[in-house]
Amino acid sequence: MIPDRIIEQGTLSARDGRAAVEVRLPWYRALPASCISGAKLTVDGVEAPADSLRWEMNGEEFTFADMKTNTEQWWFPTDSAVLSGEVAVDAGEHEVRVDLELYIPYIIISDDSSADSVLHIEEHDTKTMTVRQAEEARA
Repeated sequence: MIPDRIIEQGTLSARDGRAAVEVRLPWYRALPASCISGAKLTVDGVEAPADSLRWEMNGEEFTFADMKTNTEQWWFPTDSAVLSGEVAVDAGEHEVRVDLELYIPYIIISDDSSADSVLHIEEHDTKTMTVRQAEEARA
């Protein structure tokens, strides 16, 4: 819905073989963690392995498996989350792509009682930015 604002410009950081970027919710209402069904992080055409991905919001870090049933944590449109994964990033400018998969639980699209009965959206954003080193990221 708002794909060009998923990646926060200037937030790419690298530390200990992991890249991280701040992301914003491409939806107009808050969603529980259980509705964030997946993501991909790609830097310069190299995708971080799915099992290395971590999602940080509200000061806590999760795997996507952790979030599958988590209705305690919510992602609000005004808050950035951090998506990180194992992908080597050196100094300089990089092309960063984030793919998000979300379920919108209050928009029913069929009478089916499965997860397929609610709206499922996939949004993508690509930005070019310079990596911030770990010291700059903490400042």
